[in-house]
Amino acid sequence: MNCQPYWKALVYKCSIINQSCLLCDDPAGQHYPLCMACEQELPWLGDHCQHCALSLPMAGLTCAQCCRRLPAFEQVIALWHFGFPVDTLISRFKHNRHWPMGRLMAELLGHGVLHRFAEGLPRPDLLLPVPLARRRLRERGFNQAGMLGRWLSAQVGIPCDERLLLRTRETPAQQRLDAKARRRNLRQAFAVTGGVKGKHVAIVDDVLTTGATAQAIAQALRKAGAQRVDVYCLARTPKPGYV
Repeated sequence: MNCQPYWKALVYKCSIINQSCLLCDDPAGQHYPLCMACEQELPWLGDHCQHCALSLPMAGLTCAQCCRRLPAFEQVIALWHFGFPVDTLISRFKHNRHWPMGRLMAELLGHGVLHRFAEGLPRPDLLLPVPLARRRLRERGFNQAGMLGRWLSAQVGIPCDERLLLRTRETPAQQRLDAKARRRNLRQAFAVTGGVKGKHVAIVDDVLTTGATAQAIAQALRKAGAQRVDVYCLARTPKPGYV
């Protein structure tokens, strides 16, 4: 059963030129529903690890964890720290079905990805949203990563395939688990149905926390023959205590 909302039929305020900012309700003055003042105040990700996007004091460095063991994915592209108000926007999109907020963040991510392409970031052949387990998909009614992937696909001109990745077993929610438990929780939780051999693919998700989900999927993709795996997400959770 396809539980995804028919997103092409949805009508968004953010498609209107004269629109209000979704954060402060003032006139946006831009082609998307976010005023310049609120946009500047978003928790933009600064210098970070060149692999996992963890915040670091300087650019061009690799974090201690990636130095000890490189992840199966090559690079994470994220726009923001997972902090206010981005955390609230993601939560309202993910749990309260506020589609305009998800659409806005996907558009900003698209701008960021296109900018990175212009700077030399290799373009992937496919976008692959992180899949939800069937039970959770039935409960929520939609996969937020799938919606982000489709919006991003339309903007950057890269195909999005929601059928190549499968979640093969039900797993407890990751939010209440520490890093080690997250890795155990996701062992053999994903399968690849084919079509990635020799390809460069990008995993699409909303938030990267410990990287356990991205690592598990990237390992499955590399085992299936993917040549390179990147991760595109809205936000990266900072290291505890990082300001």
